[in-house]
Amino acid sequence: MAMSSTLKLVSIFSIIVSLTITTQCVMALPPPIKAAYWPSWSETFPPSAIDTTLFTHIYYAFLVPSSVTYKFEPSDSTSTLLKNFTTTLHGRNPPAKTLFSIGGGGEGPLLFARIASHKESRKIFITSAIEIARKYGFDGLDLDWEFPQNPKDMANLAKLFQEWRNAIEKEAKSTGRSPLLLTAAVYFSADFRWDEVYRKYPVKSINKNLDWINPMCYDYHGSWNKTVTGAHAALYDPKSNLSTSYGLVSWIRAGVPGSMLVMGLPLYGKTWTLKDPKMNWVGAPAIGLGPGEDGILTFSQIEKFNKENGATVVYDEETVSIYSYVGSIWIGYDDARSTAVKVGFGRALGLRGYFFWALSFDSEWKISRQGKREWFLSTSISFFLCQYDYLKNSSIIEVK
Repeated sequence: MAMSSTLKLVSIFSIIVSLTITTQCVMALPPPIKAAYWPSWSETFPPSAIDTTLFTHIYYAFLVPSSVTYKFEPSDSTSTLLKNFTTTLHGRNPPAKTLFSIGGGGEGPLLFARIASHKESRKIFITSAIEIARKYGFDGLDLDWEFPQNPKDMANLAKLFQEWRNAIEKEAKSTGRSPLLLTAAVYFSADFRWDEVYRKYPVKSINKNLDWINPMCYDYHGSWNKTVTGAHAALYDPKSNLSTSYGLVSWIRAGVPGSMLVMGLPLYGKTWTLKDPKMNWVGAPAIGLGPGEDGILTFSQIEKFNKENGATVVYDEETVSIYSYVGSIWIGYDDARSTAVKVGFGRALGLRGYFFWALSFDSEWKISRQGKREWFLSTSISFFLCQYDYLKNSSIIEVK
């Protein structure tokens, strides 16, 4: 069969343009972030158990500064743990970048509100954080302030980010070392109203001073409402703004580029006790929490529960989530399938990557492995489309 003129053109130019196309497309795809937080209090999951083939960055959770001096004062046992964390992960094949996360949900908002409110306290905190990062060999720092309570806190957060970045750049220049990474875990949406107080993150300061942010796209439902079941990390929610799609789009609309957004994914679920076992869907009436501390089970615990109790497992297309039920017990969570859809959504939205909360919660790396696989597949499709678009726009191929 004779080769068409279009195919001849493609054949003639394929070698000539391949390098150019590859360069163009790679430049359009920044290095992805595939991250996870490691709970430092885990007694059964040491850093040596982490499969670094699945992740690019691992966060040490958490360090908290002194409420008196605003400096980090790790104990001897914590110092040993910090050094072991970085040494272990840097020594793996492949190595993972390490950051330590400051704060956490259990710390509350007041300490960081005090630190951020004055220039001198900000300086003490920032200097100590950089010293700890360098002393123990970390590649970066992460602030998990949950959450700024008012517009004043948000304004002070902007100042903190600016002064932190300035200090990082100054330290790198004076020592000849690579600048530390600076990231932040943030609320799932760019602005929100709690207790009748509207607050919005300082997007200009974030864009200028941070390497990326980690919107925590989970905990939309939980123990604070025991009367109804919920998909606590729903990708979509037709009845409210409590969804990952709403949150991520709110950040982009606020002005944060997708390349600075790393989507949070949970490795745990929320449980309730159904009011009527026959009413067992997302949003069904409940009378209290189910099994697990504060109605929370890790994914590995959920898989074990489902298997041992013969639970019915349902994929909910409307919210892109999983739920299981047996008798009056109801569990909402994500598995490999729903996570794959979310990762694909994030890639289509142009996000930089994803992170998991938290390492040790997975079951034989099922979800973590699926996340990496889906990102690769989505990236491969994007790369192909980029190549096609380049060829089309360059008139190398004819589109009829």
